Amino acid sequence: MSQARLMDGTVLARRVVEETAEQAAALTERTGTVPCLATVLVGEDPASVTYVRMKQNRCRKAGIDSRRVALPAGTTTEELVGTLRSLSEDPAVHGILLQHPVGDHIDERAAFEAIAPGKDVDGVTFASFATMSFGLPGFVSCTPGGILRLLDEYGVELGGRRAVVVGRSAILGKPVGMLLLARDATVTYCHSRTADLSSVVREADVVVAAVGRPRLIRGRDVKPGAVVIDAGYNPGNVGDVDFDSAVERASLITPVPGGVGPMTIATLLEQTVRAAARQLGV
Repeated sequence: MSQARLMDGTVLARRVVEETAEQAAALTERTGTVPCLATVLVGEDPASVTYVRMKQNRCRKAGIDSRRVALPAGTTTEELVGTLRSLSEDPAVHGILLQHPVGDHIDERAAFEAIAPGKDVDGVTFASFATMSFGLPGFVSCTPGGILRLLDEYGVELGGRRAVVVGRSAILGKPVGMLLLARDATVTYCHSRTADLSSVVREADVVVAAVGRPRLIRGRDVKPGAVVIDAGYNPGNVGDVDFDSAVERASLITPVPGGVGPMTIATLLEQTVRAAARQLGV
């Protein structure tokens, strides 16, 4: 069997950002308002600081204003909730991103729920999960949304296919499973307590690895011809899939980096412009 074809998220994300920039420019010309994304960062975690800077740079390329709200590491849940509610009430802010993790001393869920659903462009609130699950208008979680865009770009038919999601986080594993279910895939969730994980993964036509454990999914776990989406990112630019062995068995596979990651940011920007259009009534 020949090596898998790479699913290039960088190329697709570039196109999505270019299209988003055109939409942002048209919105600004029509309304006189530039779409604005507020990014809230608690503390100075190096990886988080890098991610925020990257998102700000992409905002500029897409014609989106970026407001960086930096809070000290000792910020309390109440203080963070207050900040997010203020941003939710600010008409000049159209989208809000809370960079996570926020620290173990903060109730992250309480913070997420302080974001107004109409500005939840990262798709992290209960309201966003519900609308996404029921196929109603709203905002999808960005990484899952980016994954579905990649699958569509490469013509992956999901109806009737068996999809295995390895991971059950509230902002990645659970929502991507719901999006796959909405496309008529038969979805199985796996996690740290799944018995004989390899045998479950081996039955999958589509594998989404989103558990945060380097090289957990090995080539021998992959059904020949399966589509492999690696949404993991671990130190050393290593995903949750052992790429070198999986590429020999899959038909399509995302690289790390350059696969899912760029699509996450592209989806965030696209949803920010959409949020601005809705709030401006155009």
